[in-house]
Amino acid sequence: MTMEGGPYVQVAAFCDQTIEDKQGSLSLIRLIDTLTHAERGPEAPREMPSVPYKLTLVVCLKAGRARGRGEVRVVPEMPSGEMKDPLLLTVHLEGDDRGQNLIFNINMTFTLEGLHWFNVFYDDALLTRVPFRVRYVRER
Repeated sequence: MTMEGGPYVQVAAFCDQTIEDKQGSLSLIRLIDTLTHAERGPEAPREMPSVPYKLTLVVCLKAGRARGRGEVRVVPEMPSGEMKDPLLLTVHLEGDDRGQNLIFNINMTFTLEGLHWFNVFYDDALLTRVPFRVRYVRER
């Protein structure tokens, strides 16, 4: 199911840091979409070890015709297709060009190399998917 009439995604991206000024304007610092984990030395494991990493996902919505309370859900999807537990935020949309900036601080432990997807839903409708690639480099 997709949304017609809103809400609309203005921004959906991973970054290192966000700054919000007194007027509510949001700055995203260092947009990222890839994590490269390196292990060095003769004992470096053949397969990527578990890698804990803190991600900041910013989702900026504009309401369009959407009004009232809704739930934004982010569902991480592993390269294997496995879905992880969702992150949830309740929003209240006022319609038209009004919207909300949502910041998800995600503590992930990556166990697989490859392309991870973060599926963003509003209630039951898929709004967008945000990719994040994990690479493993083994250096001897």
